[in-house]
Amino acid sequence: MNIPKITDLFDLSHTAAGNYLSRFSYGHEALEGLSDFIRALGRTLGDDYEEISPEVYIAKDATIAPSAVIEAPTVIGHGAEVRPGAFIRGSALIGDGAVVGNSTEIKNAILFDGVQAPHYNYIGDSILGYKAHMGAGAVASNFRADHGNITVRSDEEEIPTGRRKLGTMLGDRAEIGCHTVLCPGSMVGRDSIVYPLVRLRGVVAEKKIVKDAGVITDRK
Repeated sequence: MNIPKITDLFDLSHTAAGNYLSRFSYGHEALEGLSDFIRALGRTLGDDYEEISPEVYIAKDATIAPSAVIEAPTVIGHGAEVRPGAFIRGSALIGDGAVVGNSTEIKNAILFDGVQAPHYNYIGDSILGYKAHMGAGAVASNFRADHGNITVRSDEEEIPTGRRKLGTMLGDRAEIGCHTVLCPGSMVGRDSIVYPLVRLRGVVAEKKIVKDAGVITDRK
């Protein structure tokens, strides 16, 4: 399969970054300027948001645990929940109704509306589509052990990204099982499921079930 483009993975009506993402073909291309976009977005938000510290904008109906750490620039949407011990390291757009759970760490990432990363997750340099879900302990690894640049690969295509840090692209409603490791540059298509404890490399098409490395079936 060819490497999915942004419009193959995401319904852009479910994020405040829709217009921004529409400028690019592939998700990794949007990560370079994400901080600047979030800063600009924050300045346009209305009275239903509060700037709790410089360049940290939170919807007034969001729930933020006192022990959460939120660094700039960050925008957190309506009805979102940031639980105890969460660490949002900046350059983060957290969508409406999204959950950032206990001890979850996020940096340079877009979480579409309704995303759940509720327990001990790491999400770096990644985009998670509408209602995507990360099981407990699942991580989006964003850095190669040899410190080299990351290439996105499918069976039929590869794209050198020129980035040393790149996590994952999860399509809308993707489900990631507990303690799964999404290797740098991995992609999971819409409505696909990855079972627990899988080490996932490369690209998974939409509506698939990944039972183990290389063991993939159709989702009925």
